[in-house]
Amino acid sequence: MQDATSVAIADTSNPESTARVARHPIHVMLVPFPIVCFVGTLLTDIAYWRTAQMMWADFSAWLLFAGLVMGGLAAIAGLIDFFGSRRIRTLAPAWYHMAGNVVVMLLALLNAFVHSRDVWTSVVPTGLVLSALTVIVMLVTGWLGGELVYRHRVGVAD
Repeated sequence: MQDATSVAIADTSNPESTARVARHPIHVMLVPFPIVCFVGTLLTDIAYWRTAQMMWADFSAWLLFAGLVMGGLAAIAGLIDFFGSRRIRTLAPAWYHMAGNVVVMLLALLNAFVHSRDVWTSVVPTGLVLSALTVIVMLVTGWLGGELVYRHRVGVAD
């Protein structure tokens, strides 16, 4: 049985990441990959819209695929953290961060299906709009992820 002092000390420690390697959170290590891929998709969609060169549409499709794979891995690690710690689940930004990232992945998946069509109709305007929406929602979820780390100290070593 724990005494009151040890319980008080445990409550003041930072919420730990459940999915980690050598105390380093896996989710934080993986999220830069889908971020770069989805921003790259928007940039290559813009390049295709401006030039109509097929290469840019191909880059967009590959970036979407890579972003979805890496985003799926980051999502698994994030869900392990979220469901593995009651203290993380009590934080409102964690819920918005998770829900927003589900929206990001669904938008990117829809965008991948759209990009699998005929090139011009896959990028302009639908693919371009979906890419922009994905990045906009990702900016919000990234901000919320920063809130979790910098304000609530989630996954930060004591």
